[in-house]
Amino acid sequence: MREGNTGGLLAAWADRWLPRLVLAPSVAASLVFVYAFTLVTAYLSFTPSALVPRYNFIGLARYRDLFGNDVWWTSVSNLAQFAVPFVVLSMGVGLLLALLLDQRIRIEGALRAVYLFPLALSQIVAGTAWQWLLNPSLGLEKTMQSFGWTGFRLSWLGDSDMAIYCIVVAAVWQCTGFVTALFLAGLRGVDDEIVKAAQVDGATLPTIYRRVILPTMRPVFFSVLLILTHLAIKTFDLVVALTAGGPGTSSWLPTMFMYTFAFERGRLGIGAASAVMMLLVVVAVLVPLMYLESKATRDV
Repeated sequence: MREGNTGGLLAAWADRWLPRLVLAPSVAASLVFVYAFTLVTAYLSFTPSALVPRYNFIGLARYRDLFGNDVWWTSVSNLAQFAVPFVVLSMGVGLLLALLLDQRIRIEGALRAVYLFPLALSQIVAGTAWQWLLNPSLGLEKTMQSFGWTGFRLSWLGDSDMAIYCIVVAAVWQCTGFVTALFLAGLRGVDDEIVKAAQVDGATLPTIYRRVILPTMRPVFFSVLLILTHLAIKTFDLVVALTAGGPGTSSWLPTMFMYTFAFERGRLGIGAASAVMMLLVVVAVLVPLMYLESKATRDV
């Protein structure tokens, strides 16, 4: 009996504490390298930190410097020009591809490998590849002209008005496969009985998708929107590899501003202030969306 009681106590202890012990290192690492560093960055935005951190509090001076910096507002404007078409095109093209693949075509496996391939590439690799493609002396323009289309021009990289859209094209190309996979999983998760009932009632396939299937996928649309918005705000590697922020600052994003001012221009306080503002933008966008989704879920 004593051995049985001991074994039962050990099993109960393991069931209670083993999961906590396994998760403890990850929790500790998150607390230190995410939340603690976030708090340190927030505090540095209220200090006169330059090349190295300084911890004497000076109030909102760095935020006044940030809001008075024209390059910061250029970066914010560029973020809007980048994020809106990036999110809309990624969702639109991803949904269209998912609808096509949902027809269970024979080569679906091969197509999945094709559209998920860009996701396996880092943003540096994707940006470098598109930099080659859009380079007038190396890429598409050179290729088309060699085929005899001498009037073909594609010089977006050197155009201050179009450079930001080069980043949009590369980002959509890289993320659309991921969005397609999410939408396809949502489509495959719809109960077949609902579709069959609609078909019995005489509904056509487009009507079934528009009025039956897509409305049930609202959580998937919400998740995709959150992910793409977050990706848009934190985009950095793609900008560095594709345009390096140029020409001038015409394709700078807030991430580029933060990195350049904090680590290249020796203005750590302003860089920290810009990082805090990006965090506040993420919170300001995501929290209302999450609240609306949770409220809609409760109302159902």
